[in-house]
Amino acid sequence: MIDDTHPLAPGHLFVVSAPSGGGKTSLVRALLDRAGALRVSTSHTTRGRRSGEQDGIDYHFIDEAAFTDMVDGGEFLEHARVFDHYYGTARAPVAERLAAGEDVILEIDWQGARSIRAAIPDTISIFILPPSIEELERRLNNRGDKAETIVRRMRDAVNEMSHFGEYDYLVINDDFERAAAALVAIVTASRLRRAVQIQRHAEMLRRLVAP
Repeated sequence: MIDDTHPLAPGHLFVVSAPSGGGKTSLVRALLDRAGALRVSTSHTTRGRRSGEQDGIDYHFIDEAAFTDMVDGGEFLEHARVFDHYYGTARAPVAERLAAGEDVILEIDWQGARSIRAAIPDTISIFILPPSIEELERRLNNRGDKAETIVRRMRDAVNEMSHFGEYDYLVINDDFERAAAALVAIVTASRLRRAVQIQRHAEMLRRLVAP
């Protein structure tokens, strides 16, 4: 029997993590272009706005006092201190989009991903790894950061990568096109799960299997 009491299936929540230099941002942009109907949740941060960044699009830029107020009010699904600044994912916008049947993607570190999975067990988590330590260091050097910044990011990257085993999927970014295709495949497969299809196509399925 097909249950269509909830005709609008809730959306999927995808979490993507990677060390600095892993290629996460570029791959997520490619995923948005190719997968369709996928929204990136805009995080809040206390760090300063960089050249070209737009408030409300790249991040919601707020000061530490406002961030602390949101923490105290339980407004974050997750929050963490990263590189001397605070980052957090607001609870309400994510919940509203999922309830409306939208698929949402979060770009967060392993600490945030762990908190999200605890709050929303159905979260689909993906970790992106570079093909080698040498390649990761090369990518960080190409950013033009200061030497001390690169040393720190490499140290933190090793710690970040040690948590890949907590994730559902592992994507090796040794070839950009292949890695992007892997992300699209994960999203597509998630949308084709039986429970989701039953809710989204209840009437069609009823007609197909009706006696």
